[in-house]
Amino acid sequence: MSHTLGIRQAQKQKTRQALLDAALVLLEEQSLSSLGLREVTRAVGVAPTAFYRHFRSTADLGVALVEEALGSLHPLIRTTVTAADSSDERITRAVELIARHVHAYPAHVRFIARERHGGVQPVREAIREQLGRFAEEVKAELAEDDEAEGWSDDDLLMLAHLYVDQMLITASLFLEVQEAAAGDEPSAEARERVARLATRRLRLITVGRHHWLD
Repeated sequence: MSHTLGIRQAQKQKTRQALLDAALVLLEEQSLSSLGLREVTRAVGVAPTAFYRHFRSTADLGVALVEEALGSLHPLIRTTVTAADSSDERITRAVELIARHVHAYPAHVRFIARERHGGVQPVREAIREQLGRFAEEVKAELAEDDEAEGWSDDDLLMLAHLYVDQMLITASLFLEVQEAAAGDEPSAEARERVARLATRRLRLITVGRHHWLD
């Protein structure tokens, strides 16, 4: 019996993932607010009623896509911003992480960029919650720095949000370069141009941090 249940659970998880993957492909051409569940189930080859075994609505599916797109990044972000030999090293690691993530998961990055201010409120809230978690995690790491002495929690959180916002902007810039290549590999020069700009912007935030308590 347990073996049968295990097979059923595995099949259920496989169907759920297929629905997520199909939705992500369909969302390349439209927003979540215009996506119909019948489109998704048709792409997977299951009956529309099967959708409700996994998601309450397309909004619920969108929230699951947010978790898939951003949830796995939390340990990577913590590793990236943890105490380094210098702020430049931390910035370099952050820019490299963003570049790798955009290259590996462009559809997820595009989905987040589009739906962050999209028309589906639960998805907007899910994205905001994930970004808030990132900011809290960055804040916790920044608080370990010697330079954090004298900083209030509110100011540290404000600084963390500046870093997170800039990382989102950087992801969008890397995505634009990737899309401009029209299916080809973006040139090293184009990627390096984005990396240089992102590095300069993050350094500017860091310089401001050094003088905030002056």
